[in-house]
Amino acid sequence: MAFSEFRPLNEKSLVEYIKATSSLSSKIGDKYDDLKIKEVGDGNLNFVYIIVGASGSFVIKQALPYIRCIGESWPMTKERAYFEAIALKEHGGLCPQHVPEVYHFDRTMSLIGMRYIEPPHIILRKGLIAGIEYPFLAEHMSEYMAKTLFCTSLLYRSTTEHKRAVAQFCGNVELCRLTEQVVFSDPYKVSEHNRWTSPYLDHDALAVQEDDILKLEVAELKSKFCERAQALIHGDLHTGSIMVTRDSTQVIDPEFAFYGPMGFDIGAFIGNLILSFFAQEGHADQGNDRKIYKEWILKTIEDTWNLFHQKFTALWDQHKDGSGEAYLPAIYNNPELQKLIQEKYMKELFHDTLGFGAAKMIRRIVGIAHVEDFESIREASIRADCERQALELAKTLLKKRREFLSISEVISAITHVQS
Repeated sequence: MAFSEFRPLNEKSLVEYIKATSSLSSKIGDKYDDLKIKEVGDGNLNFVYIIVGASGSFVIKQALPYIRCIGESWPMTKERAYFEAIALKEHGGLCPQHVPEVYHFDRTMSLIGMRYIEPPHIILRKGLIAGIEYPFLAEHMSEYMAKTLFCTSLLYRSTTEHKRAVAQFCGNVELCRLTEQVVFSDPYKVSEHNRWTSPYLDHDALAVQEDDILKLEVAELKSKFCERAQALIHGDLHTGSIMVTRDSTQVIDPEFAFYGPMGFDIGAFIGNLILSFFAQEGHADQGNDRKIYKEWILKTIEDTWNLFHQKFTALWDQHKDGSGEAYLPAIYNNPELQKLIQEKYMKELFHDTLGFGAAKMIRRIVGIAHVEDFESIREASIRADCERQALELAKTLLKKRREFLSISEVISAITHVQS
Protein backbone atom coordinates (compact mmCIF):
# COMPACT_ATOMS: atom_id res chain seq x y z
CA MET A 1 0.00 0.00 0.00
CA ALA A 2 1.42 3.35 -1.09
CA PHE A 3 0.00 5.23 1.93
CA SER A 4 1.45 3.29 4.86
CA GLU A 5 3.37 6.33 6.13
CA PHE A 6 2.60 10.04 6.27
CA ARG A 7 3.12 12.18 3.20
CA PRO A 8 1.40 15.40 2.11
CA LEU A 9 -1.00 14.73 -0.75
CA ASN A 10 -1.15 16.72 -3.96
CA GLU A 11 -3.94 16.53 -6.54
CA LYS A 12 -2.39 13.55 -8.34
CA SER A 13 -1.68 11.41 -5.26
CA LEU A 14 -5.08 12.42 -3.84
CA VAL A 15 -6.81 10.60 -6.71
CA GLU A 16 -4.72 7.49 -5.99
CA TYR A 17 -5.65 7.77 -2.33
CA ILE A 18 -9.39 8.03 -3.10
CA LYS A 19 -9.19 5.01 -5.42
CA ALA A 20 -7.60 2.99 -2.61
CA THR A 21 -10.23 4.06 -0.04
CA SER A 22 -13.66 2.52 -0.55
CA SER A 23 -15.45 4.82 1.94
CA LEU A 24 -14.39 7.77 -0.27
CA SER A 25 -14.49 6.24 -3.76
CA SER A 26 -18.05 5.03 -3.15
CA LYS A 27 -19.11 8.66 -2.49
CA ILE A 28 -18.31 9.55 -6.10
CA GLY A 29 -19.62 6.29 -7.55
CA ASP A 30 -16.05 5.13 -8.39
CA LYS A 31 -16.02 7.53 -11.38
CA TYR A 32 -12.84 9.53 -11.96
CA ASP A 33 -13.12 10.95 -15.48
CA ASP A 34 -14.93 14.17 -14.57
CA LEU A 35 -13.56 14.59 -11.05
CA LYS A 36 -13.09 18.22 -10.00
CA ILE A 37 -10.50 18.85 -7.29
CA LYS A 38 -9.96 22.27 -5.76
CA GLU A 39 -7.55 23.21 -2.96
CA VAL A 40 -9.24 25.72 -0.65
CA GLY A 41 -7.18 25.68 2.57
CA ASP A 42 -7.19 29.12 4.15
CA GLY A 43 -3.43 28.74 4.23
CA ASN A 44 -2.85 28.83 7.99
CA LEU A 45 -2.58 25.22 9.08
CA ASN A 46 -3.90 22.57 6.72
CA PHE A 47 -4.49 21.37 3.17
CA VAL A 48 -8.21 21.30 2.36
CA TYR A 49 -9.45 19.80 -0.91
CA ILE A 50 -12.99 19.83 -2.30
CA ILE A 51 -13.68 16.78 -4.46
CA VAL A 52 -16.77 16.90 -6.68
CA GLY A 53 -17.78 14.05 -8.99
CA ALA A 54 -20.84 13.35 -11.15
CA SER A 55 -22.58 11.40 -8.39
CA GLY A 56 -21.27 12.89 -5.15
CA SER A 57 -18.78 15.08 -3.30
CA PHE A 58 -16.72 15.33 -0.12
CA VAL A 59 -13.93 17.32 1.50
CA ILE A 60 -10.46 16.04 2.38
CA LYS A 61 -8.58 17.84 5.15
CA GLN A 62 -4.97 16.91 5.82
CA ALA A 63 -2.94 18.26 8.74
CA LEU A 64 0.75 19.04 8.16
CA PRO A 65 3.45 18.63 10.84
CA TYR A 66 4.01 22.40 10.87
CA ILE A 67 2.05 25.66 10.52
CA ARG A 68 1.56 25.92 6.79
CA CYS A 69 1.56 29.71 6.53
CA ILE A 70 4.88 29.94 8.43
CA GLY A 71 6.62 26.75 7.28
CA GLU A 72 8.72 24.08 8.90
CA SER A 73 10.32 26.60 11.27
CA TRP A 74 7.10 26.44 13.37
CA PRO A 75 6.44 22.73 13.93
CA MET A 76 2.90 21.68 14.85
CA THR A 77 1.68 18.19 15.66
CA LYS A 78 -0.25 16.56 12.84
CA GLU A 79 -2.03 14.53 15.55
CA ARG A 80 -4.47 17.43 15.74
CA ALA A 81 -6.35 15.72 12.88
CA TYR A 82 -7.11 12.81 15.24
CA PHE A 83 -8.66 15.13 17.83
CA GLU A 84 -10.60 16.98 15.15
CA ALA A 85 -12.00 13.72 13.77
CA ILE A 86 -13.13 12.38 17.15
CA ALA A 87 -14.59 15.77 18.13
CA LEU A 88 -16.54 15.92 14.84
CA LYS A 89 -17.87 12.41 15.45
CA GLU A 90 -18.73 13.11 19.09
CA HIS A 91 -20.39 16.49 18.45
CA GLY A 92 -21.95 15.18 15.23
CA GLY A 93 -23.58 12.35 17.17
CA LEU A 94 -25.05 14.86 19.62
CA CYS A 95 -26.08 17.53 17.11
CA PRO A 96 -26.04 16.04 13.56
CA GLN A 97 -27.97 18.92 11.98
CA HIS A 98 -25.15 21.40 12.71
CA VAL A 99 -21.96 19.30 12.32
CA PRO A 100 -20.68 17.81 9.01
CA GLU A 101 -20.56 14.00 8.87
CA VAL A 102 -17.17 12.26 8.88
CA TYR A 103 -16.86 9.61 6.14
CA HIS A 104 -13.27 8.52 6.70
CA PHE A 105 -10.34 9.08 9.04
CA ASP A 106 -6.74 7.96 8.48
CA ARG A 107 -4.53 8.56 11.51
CA THR A 108 -1.29 7.68 9.69
CA MET A 109 -2.00 10.25 6.97
CA SER A 110 -3.58 12.76 9.43
CA LEU A 111 -6.46 12.96 7.01
CA ILE A 112 -10.23 13.39 7.39
CA GLY A 113 -12.80 12.81 4.65
CA MET A 114 -16.09 14.54 5.44
CA ARG A 115 -19.26 16.04 4.02
CA TYR A 116 -18.77 18.93 1.62
CA ILE A 117 -20.82 21.88 2.88
CA GLU A 118 -21.86 23.08 -0.53
CA PRO A 119 -22.61 26.61 -1.81
CA PRO A 120 -24.42 28.86 -1.09
CA HIS A 121 -22.91 28.19 2.39
CA ILE A 122 -20.25 30.76 3.21
CA ILE A 123 -18.07 31.41 6.24
CA LEU A 124 -20.17 33.32 8.79
CA ARG A 125 -17.48 35.97 9.26
CA LYS A 126 -17.69 36.89 5.56
CA GLY A 127 -21.47 37.07 5.77
CA LEU A 128 -21.27 39.42 8.76
CA ILE A 129 -18.83 41.68 6.92
CA ALA A 130 -21.20 41.74 3.95
CA GLY A 131 -24.10 42.70 6.24
CA ILE A 132 -26.22 39.58 5.68
CA GLU A 133 -28.81 38.66 8.31
CA TYR A 134 -29.11 35.04 9.41
CA PRO A 135 -32.53 34.66 11.06
CA PHE A 136 -31.81 31.24 12.60
CA LEU A 137 -28.22 31.82 13.72
CA ALA A 138 -28.98 32.26 17.45
CA GLU A 139 -31.44 29.33 17.39
CA HIS A 140 -28.95 26.99 15.69
CA MET A 141 -25.82 27.98 17.63
CA SER A 142 -27.61 27.84 21.00
CA GLU A 143 -28.83 24.35 20.05
CA TYR A 144 -25.33 23.21 19.06
CA MET A 145 -23.72 24.60 22.22
CA ALA A 146 -26.42 23.39 24.60
CA LYS A 147 -26.35 19.82 23.28
CA THR A 148 -22.59 19.40 22.86
CA LEU A 149 -21.70 21.04 26.19
CA PHE A 150 -24.42 19.51 28.33
CA CYS A 151 -24.06 15.96 26.99
CA THR A 152 -20.26 15.86 27.49
CA SER A 153 -20.44 17.19 31.06
CA LEU A 154 -20.94 15.58 34.45
CA LEU A 155 -24.53 16.83 34.41
CA TYR A 156 -25.15 14.03 31.90
CA ARG A 157 -22.28 11.57 32.36
CA SER A 158 -20.91 9.46 35.18
CA THR A 159 -17.50 10.43 36.55
CA THR A 160 -16.04 7.22 35.08
CA GLU A 161 -17.29 8.01 31.56
CA HIS A 162 -16.19 11.61 31.94
CA LYS A 163 -12.64 10.76 33.05
CA ARG A 164 -12.24 8.28 30.19
CA ALA A 165 -13.32 10.97 27.72
CA VAL A 166 -11.06 13.61 29.31
CA ALA A 167 -8.10 11.21 29.04
CA GLN A 168 -8.76 10.66 25.34
CA PHE A 169 -8.39 14.40 24.65
CA CYS A 170 -5.46 15.07 27.01
CA GLY A 171 -3.05 14.53 24.15
CA ASN A 172 -4.24 17.66 22.33
CA VAL A 173 -1.79 19.59 24.46
CA GLU A 174 0.07 21.42 21.67
CA LEU A 175 -3.01 23.21 20.42
CA CYS A 176 -4.05 24.02 23.99
CA ARG A 177 -0.60 25.49 24.59
CA LEU A 178 -0.98 27.60 21.45
CA THR A 179 -4.25 28.98 22.84
CA GLU A 180 -2.65 29.58 26.25
CA GLN A 181 0.07 31.60 24.54
CA VAL A 182 -1.95 33.67 22.06
CA VAL A 183 -5.07 34.30 24.19
CA PHE A 184 -3.86 34.45 27.79
CA SER A 185 -0.17 35.44 27.58
CA ASP A 186 1.12 37.34 24.54
CA PRO A 187 -1.33 40.29 24.57
CA TYR A 188 -0.31 41.13 28.16
CA LYS A 189 3.44 41.34 27.58
CA VAL A 190 5.94 42.48 24.98
CA SER A 191 5.92 39.75 22.34
CA GLU A 192 7.37 39.64 18.83
CA HIS A 193 4.10 38.08 17.67
CA ASN A 194 1.85 40.95 18.81
CA ARG A 195 0.67 43.56 16.33
CA TRP A 196 -1.96 46.26 16.24
CA THR A 197 -3.07 49.19 14.10
CA SER A 198 -0.03 51.38 14.71
CA PRO A 199 0.50 54.20 15.52
CA TYR A 200 -3.17 54.74 16.40
CA LEU A 201 -3.36 51.96 19.00
CA ASP A 202 0.19 52.17 20.39
CA HIS A 203 -1.03 53.69 23.63
CA ASP A 204 -3.94 51.23 23.90
CA ALA A 205 -1.67 48.20 23.45
CA LEU A 206 0.71 49.53 26.12
CA ALA A 207 -2.23 50.15 28.46
CA VAL A 208 -3.23 46.47 28.18
CA GLN A 209 0.33 45.41 29.06
CA GLU A 210 0.40 47.73 32.09
CA ASP A 211 -3.06 46.98 33.50
CA ASP A 212 -2.51 44.96 36.69
CA ILE A 213 -6.20 44.29 37.34
CA LEU A 214 -6.61 42.99 33.78
CA LYS A 215 -3.62 40.68 34.33
CA LEU A 216 -5.07 39.33 37.60
CA GLU A 217 -8.35 38.55 35.88
CA VAL A 218 -6.77 36.96 32.80
CA ALA A 219 -4.62 34.76 35.06
CA GLU A 220 -7.77 33.42 36.67
CA LEU A 221 -9.29 32.66 33.27
CA LYS A 222 -6.09 30.97 32.12
CA SER A 223 -6.11 28.69 35.14
CA LYS A 224 -9.75 27.76 34.39
CA PHE A 225 -8.84 27.09 30.76
CA CYS A 226 -5.93 24.83 31.79
CA GLU A 227 -7.47 23.09 34.78
CA ARG A 228 -11.23 22.80 34.32
CA ALA A 229 -12.32 19.75 32.29
CA GLN A 230 -15.98 20.76 32.27
CA ALA A 231 -17.12 19.53 28.83
CA LEU A 232 -15.83 18.67 25.35
CA ILE A 233 -15.42 22.14 23.88
CA HIS A 234 -14.79 23.03 20.24
CA GLY A 235 -11.90 25.21 21.42
CA ASP A 236 -11.94 27.68 18.52
CA LEU A 237 -15.60 28.56 18.04
CA HIS A 238 -15.27 31.91 16.27
CA THR A 239 -17.26 33.16 13.28
CA GLY A 240 -14.62 31.75 10.92
CA SER A 241 -15.40 28.19 12.14
CA ILE A 242 -19.08 28.35 11.16
CA MET A 243 -20.58 28.03 7.66
CA VAL A 244 -24.02 29.44 7.01
CA THR A 245 -26.90 30.08 4.66
CA ARG A 246 -30.04 31.91 5.76
CA ASP A 247 -31.48 28.65 7.08
CA SER A 248 -28.48 26.38 7.72
CA THR A 249 -25.62 26.59 10.25
CA GLN A 250 -22.67 24.17 10.18
CA VAL A 251 -19.84 24.16 12.74
CA ILE A 252 -16.46 23.11 11.32
CA ASP A 253 -12.77 22.87 12.30
CA PRO A 254 -12.76 21.58 15.92
CA GLU A 255 -9.05 20.73 15.84
CA PHE A 256 -8.52 22.66 19.12
CA ALA A 257 -11.11 20.45 20.87
CA PHE A 258 -10.44 19.26 24.41
CA TYR A 259 -12.19 19.01 27.77
CA GLY A 260 -12.25 22.58 29.03
CA PRO A 261 -14.56 25.28 30.43
CA MET A 262 -17.89 25.61 28.60
CA GLY A 263 -17.70 29.40 28.74
CA PHE A 264 -14.71 29.34 26.39
CA ASP A 265 -16.90 28.17 23.48
CA ILE A 266 -19.90 30.37 24.27
CA GLY A 267 -17.59 33.34 24.88
CA ALA A 268 -15.68 32.81 21.63
CA PHE A 269 -18.90 32.91 19.61
CA ILE A 270 -20.44 35.88 21.43
CA GLY A 271 -17.09 37.75 21.57
CA ASN A 272 -16.72 37.44 17.80
CA LEU A 273 -20.27 38.75 17.28
CA ILE A 274 -19.33 41.76 19.44
CA LEU A 275 -16.21 42.33 17.31
CA SER A 276 -18.44 42.22 14.23
CA PHE A 277 -20.76 44.78 15.83
CA PHE A 278 -17.91 47.25 16.40
CA ALA A 279 -16.52 46.67 12.89
CA GLN A 280 -19.81 47.68 11.23
CA GLU A 281 -19.03 51.42 11.47
CA GLY A 282 -16.04 50.77 9.23
CA HIS A 283 -18.20 48.99 6.64
CA ALA A 284 -20.98 51.58 6.60
CA ASP A 285 -21.32 53.76 3.50
CA GLN A 286 -23.74 56.29 2.01
CA GLY A 287 -25.98 53.52 0.75
CA ASN A 288 -26.15 51.70 4.07
CA ASP A 289 -25.35 53.11 7.50
CA ARG A 290 -25.56 49.55 8.95
CA LYS A 291 -27.72 50.76 11.86
CA ILE A 292 -30.44 48.15 11.28
CA TYR A 293 -27.78 45.48 10.85
CA LYS A 294 -26.12 46.43 14.13
CA GLU A 295 -29.49 46.04 15.85
CA TRP A 296 -29.74 42.55 14.36
CA ILE A 297 -26.28 41.63 15.69
CA LEU A 298 -27.22 42.84 19.20
CA LYS A 299 -30.46 40.85 19.07
CA THR A 300 -28.51 37.77 17.94
CA ILE A 301 -26.08 38.13 20.87
CA GLU A 302 -28.95 38.47 23.33
CA ASP A 303 -30.97 35.63 21.79
CA THR A 304 -27.93 33.32 21.67
CA TRP A 305 -27.36 33.50 25.42
CA ASN A 306 -31.06 33.44 26.36
CA LEU A 307 -31.82 30.48 24.08
CA PHE A 308 -28.70 28.67 25.25
CA HIS A 309 -29.74 29.17 28.87
CA GLN A 310 -33.24 27.92 28.10
CA LYS A 311 -32.09 24.82 26.14
CA PHE A 312 -29.28 23.91 28.50
CA THR A 313 -31.49 24.05 31.61
CA ALA A 314 -34.26 22.14 29.76
CA LEU A 315 -31.76 19.32 29.05
CA TRP A 316 -30.73 19.44 32.70
CA ASP A 317 -34.36 19.16 33.87
CA GLN A 318 -34.99 16.33 31.43
CA HIS A 319 -31.97 14.31 32.62
CA LYS A 320 -31.91 15.26 36.31
CA ASP A 321 -32.58 11.64 37.30
CA GLY A 322 -30.16 10.21 34.72
CA SER A 323 -26.60 8.92 35.04
CA GLY A 324 -25.00 12.36 35.48
CA GLU A 325 -23.01 12.46 38.70
CA ALA A 326 -22.51 16.19 39.27
CA TYR A 327 -25.63 16.47 41.43
CA LEU A 328 -26.88 13.10 42.66
CA PRO A 329 -30.69 12.85 42.89
CA ALA A 330 -30.39 11.33 46.38
CA ILE A 331 -28.95 14.65 47.60
CA TYR A 332 -30.39 17.28 45.27
CA ASN A 333 -33.91 15.93 45.17
CA ASN A 334 -36.12 18.83 46.07
CA PRO A 335 -37.22 21.50 43.57
CA GLU A 336 -35.99 24.46 45.67
CA LEU A 337 -32.50 23.03 45.93
CA GLN A 338 -32.44 22.13 42.23
CA LYS A 339 -33.39 25.70 41.38
CA LEU A 340 -30.62 27.09 43.64
CA ILE A 341 -28.04 24.77 42.06
CA GLN A 342 -29.09 25.66 38.52
CA GLU A 343 -29.05 29.40 39.22
CA LYS A 344 -25.58 29.23 40.76
CA TYR A 345 -24.23 27.08 37.91
CA MET A 346 -25.68 29.25 35.13
CA LYS A 347 -24.54 32.48 36.80
CA GLU A 348 -20.97 31.22 36.95
CA LEU A 349 -21.20 30.00 33.36
CA PHE A 350 -22.46 33.43 32.26
CA HIS A 351 -19.50 35.16 33.95
CA ASP A 352 -17.07 32.65 32.40
CA THR A 353 -18.64 33.37 29.01
CA LEU A 354 -18.09 37.13 29.40
CA GLY A 355 -14.51 36.69 30.65
CA PHE A 356 -13.40 34.29 27.93
CA GLY A 357 -15.28 36.27 25.26
CA ALA A 358 -13.46 39.43 26.35
CA ALA A 359 -10.06 37.67 26.34
CA LYS A 360 -10.74 36.44 22.80
CA MET A 361 -11.63 39.99 21.72
CA ILE A 362 -8.46 41.49 23.21
CA ARG A 363 -6.17 38.99 21.48
CA ARG A 364 -7.82 39.82 18.12
CA ILE A 365 -6.91 43.51 18.52
CA VAL A 366 -3.44 43.54 20.12
CA GLY A 367 -2.30 39.91 19.67
CA ILE A 368 -0.95 37.84 16.77
CA ALA A 369 -4.07 36.83 14.78
CA HIS A 370 -6.56 39.51 13.83
CA VAL A 371 -10.05 39.29 12.33
CA GLU A 372 -11.11 40.14 8.81
CA ASP A 373 -14.05 42.14 10.23
CA PHE A 374 -11.51 44.85 11.18
CA GLU A 375 -8.69 44.04 8.74
CA SER A 376 -10.97 44.64 5.74
CA ILE A 377 -11.55 48.26 6.85
CA ARG A 378 -9.07 50.01 4.54
CA GLU A 379 -8.75 53.35 6.32
CA ALA A 380 -6.38 52.68 9.25
CA SER A 381 -7.70 55.53 11.43
CA ILE A 382 -11.32 54.33 11.05
CA ARG A 383 -10.26 50.74 11.71
CA ALA A 384 -8.41 51.85 14.86
CA ASP A 385 -11.50 53.72 16.12
CA CYS A 386 -13.61 50.59 15.73
CA GLU A 387 -10.95 48.43 17.39
CA ARG A 388 -10.50 50.86 20.28
CA GLN A 389 -14.22 50.75 21.10
CA ALA A 390 -14.17 46.93 21.04
CA LEU A 391 -11.06 46.91 23.22
CA GLU A 392 -12.61 49.25 25.78
CA LEU A 393 -15.68 47.06 26.05
CA ALA A 394 -13.57 43.89 26.29
CA LYS A 395 -11.53 45.33 29.17
CA THR A 396 -14.73 46.28 31.01
CA LEU A 397 -16.25 42.82 30.47
CA LEU A 398 -13.09 41.06 31.61
CA LYS A 399 -12.57 43.12 34.75
CA LYS A 400 -16.20 43.57 35.78
CA ARG A 401 -17.77 40.38 34.41
CA ARG A 402 -19.19 39.36 37.82
CA GLU A 403 -21.15 42.63 38.03
CA PHE A 404 -23.26 41.73 34.97
CA LEU A 405 -26.43 39.89 35.92
CA SER A 406 -28.00 39.47 32.49
CA ILE A 407 -27.16 39.55 28.80
CA SER A 408 -29.35 42.65 28.41
CA GLU A 409 -26.92 44.51 30.70
CA VAL A 410 -24.10 43.47 28.37
CA ILE A 411 -26.06 44.81 25.38
CA SER A 412 -26.47 48.13 27.25
CA ALA A 413 -22.72 48.25 27.89
CA ILE A 414 -22.00 47.63 24.18
CA THR A 415 -24.34 50.45 23.06
CA HIS A 416 -22.97 52.74 25.79
CA VAL A 417 -19.42 52.45 24.35
CA GLN A 418 -20.69 53.60 20.95
CA SER A 419 -22.86 56.46 22.21
